Formats: sequence, C-alpha cells, structure tokens
Amino acid sequence: LLKLVESGGDSVQAGSSLTLSCEAPVYVHASYCMAWVREAPGKEREGVASMSPGGVWALYTPSVQGRFAISRDDAKNTLILQMNSLKLEDTGTYYCAARQTSGGQCPLMVDSYEMWGQGTRVTVSS
Repeated sequence: LLKLVESGGDSVQAGSSLTLSCEAPVYVHASYCMAWVREAPGKEREGVASMSPGGVWALYTPSVQGRFAISRDDAKNTLILQMNSLKLEDTGTYYCAARQTSGGQCPLMVDSYEMWGQGTRVTVSS
C-alpha cells in the first residue's frame, strides 16, 4: 500500500513551469521530514528539495535554487514542488520521500529516506 502519492508530472517545453504534489498520511505530513528526489535517465537519484515538519526549514540542491520552491499544504496533507524556468536537465522521474525527523533541517541525502512514492515523470524539451 503506497503511502505517498505523487501527481503533476508532464511533458513541457524549457522555460515552462510545473507544480508537483505529494499526498501523504496525516501523521507523515505533520511530523516527518519530506523531500523531492529525482532520477534523471542514466543517473542516480538526487535530492532536489526538502522541508521540515511545519515548513520551518527548506533546503535545495544548488541546481534548482531560485527556480524551485517546496512547500506544505497542511489543509490537504500535501507536499508541493513549484518548478519554474524548467531546463532540459530537470527531466526525470520525481519521487516524494519521507523520513522521521531528527530536528533542524531535513537532509537531501537520498539514502536517509525510508518512505517513497511511486514517482511522477517530468520531461522538459527544447
């Protein structure tokens, strides 16, 4: 039974925007670190953005800093990734991930996350 369910992936042109969503169980959304991880074709999974419970801390990988924004919609128990100015290299499968928090910022280290969604595909073309 999947606990994290992503949606919003699409095929778009470079420069476009997309919004990804990840619906999580109430207890996960309320108290777990949550992150977006992407897997580009032929590459290892990469942590893109993370957010602490309550949205106190947000962390981004340098390649998306200033273009992507992670947020939480508490009313819908949903993690959101707003992606702007998409580039070809943003192409990949985007996964929502969660882990129990140890306080402070939530890591971008992929191996530290214990709960995963099925992924949603983002394709950026020129």
